[in-house]
Amino acid sequence: MSTWTFATADALQEWGAGLGTLLRAGDLVILTGGLGAGKTTLTQGIARGMGVRGPITSPTFVISRTHPSLVGGPPLVHVDAYRLSGPAELDDVDLDTDLEDAVTVVEWGGGIAESLSSQRLELELTGDLDRRVGARAVGPRFEQLLAALP
Repeated sequence: MSTWTFATADALQEWGAGLGTLLRAGDLVILTGGLGAGKTTLTQGIARGMGVRGPITSPTFVISRTHPSLVGGPPLVHVDAYRLSGPAELDDVDLDTDLEDAVTVVEWGGGIAESLSSQRLELELTGDLDRRVGARAVGPRFEQLLAALP
């Protein structure tokens, strides 16, 4: 597992923007971590790097938001699985129709979203003052992507 530490939310968001430039249609990113760990902040950075329309806010009450690209790239599907009890409820949201054409980021996705793709990037966020991101690549696509991250 690779790990990064960020002193500020802005630094975490900037790292996310770099990650966003590397993502492509069909990619799945699963975010885990406690309240306030920076999952939405990281997603805001990813969205900026991808060049999608915002604002990016936590979709806790709507479960999922799709943000179209402003630069001809794939849309970002931003999911908050906090209120979902398991993979069956995530399946009811019908995300798999968007997976091949979009980048999908699932907050609170650990234990719920893994079945969406055999290849994915799992990011665990911890800390409050110093934010840490631990990354685990599942599949060759994300092993290469992880190697490209600063």
